[in-house]
Amino acid sequence: MAATAPFFPKTSTASITNPPKMTSVKKLAESRGLASIPPVYTFPSNPQDEASSESEETIPTIDFSLLTSSDPNQRSKMIQELGKACQEWGFFMVINHGVSEVMTKEIIDAVKEFFDLPEEEKQEFQEKHVLDPIRYGTSFNISVDKVLCWRDFLKVFVHPEFHSLNNPPGFSDTTLAYSEQVLKLTRELLRGISASLGLEDNYIDKALNLEKGLQILVANFYPPCPQPELAMGMLPHSDHGLLTILIQNEIGGLQVQHKGRWINVNVIPNSFLVNTGDHIEILSNGKYKSILHRAVVNNRAPRISIAMPLGPALNAIVRPAPKLLDNQNNPPAYIAMKYKDYLEAQQSSILDGKSSLDRVKIKMV
Repeated sequence: MAATAPFFPKTSTASITNPPKMTSVKKLAESRGLASIPPVYTFPSNPQDEASSESEETIPTIDFSLLTSSDPNQRSKMIQELGKACQEWGFFMVINHGVSEVMTKEIIDAVKEFFDLPEEEKQEFQEKHVLDPIRYGTSFNISVDKVLCWRDFLKVFVHPEFHSLNNPPGFSDTTLAYSEQVLKLTRELLRGISASLGLEDNYIDKALNLEKGLQILVANFYPPCPQPELAMGMLPHSDHGLLTILIQNEIGGLQVQHKGRWINVNVIPNSFLVNTGDHIEILSNGKYKSILHRAVVNNRAPRISIAMPLGPALNAIVRPAPKLLDNQNNPPAYIAMKYKDYLEAQQSSILDGKSSLDRVKIKMV
C-alpha cells in the first residue's frame, strides 16, 4: 500500500493580524449581577463527557531525584517507569524535582498580579499573531472560535530568547528564575524519555536542537462562572511540542482522558504535572501518545494554572527517529514537518482534539 502525505492547510493571516475587539472573561465575570453566561460561552452538554468521580487508577509518579541518580540501577528503574508512564498515560507527576515551593508560589502570585492589572494595561499585549513573543487574550483563538472558552491567558516566549513584562513589578525576574529551573528539569526528563525509547540519552536534545528550543510560559486564568455546567475552561486538546510542565493554585479543574474516560486530576502538593506533546508522539512514531485533556470551571473561586511547554527549535524538522523505524513492520507514520509550521497552523485553528496531529499522519491507501 502506498502512503500519502496529508494536506496541512495554510493559516489565514488576515484574521490573526486583525483580531476582533476582546472582552476578557475576568471583566465579564466581575460584572455586577451576572447570573447567567452569554450564549457565546455555552457548550452543548453530553453525558458521556462527564468525568469519573472516582477511579481505581492514578496518574503515575516519577521521582526526579532517582531519575538523575548516580546509581545506575536506580536511574535505570526510573527510566523504565518513565517510559511506562509515557506509553500508558501520557501524563505523570514529578516529585523531588528540586524547584522550591517558594519559587512556584512566587510565579503563581506574579501571574495573579498580571491578571489583576487594569484592562487597558493588559490590552497592550492583545494577541495578533501566534508567534508574537508576548500575547494576552481570551478563549483559545477568538478569531476563529465559534463558542468561547471561559478563560483568559498570557503567553510569553522565555527561551531561546527571554521576553517578559515590566509590569507588574518583579514579574520579569520571577519569570526568568522559574523558567530557567523548569527548562533544566524538562531537558533532563527528555534525556530519560530518549533512553526509554532505546535511543541515546541526548538524541532528542541534539536532533531537535533544544539549545534553541521554544519554551513558552502559558498562564491561564479561569474566573468563577455562574453556570459552570454550561461552560468550558479549555476544550479537549493535545499540546504541541515535546513536554508540558504544569503547576496550579489550590483550585482544581484539569481532566485527563484515559482509556476513554475523563478523570479528574488531583495533583500531589509541590509536584509538577507533566504531559507528552504531539512532537513526542511524532518522534516516537506513535509509541508514546499525546493525550487529550481539558479544563472545567467552577462557581466558587478563580483557578490559575501555569503551563510551560518545551518544543524543538522553531526551524527544526520533526520526524520519527530513524532508529525506531522498520519499513516492513514499523514504517514512518508521520510526515516530517518544521516545528514552526506546525505550531503556527495549530495555534491559528479551532481547538479540536488532536486534529492538527491527525493532519500530519501518513495515511495508507
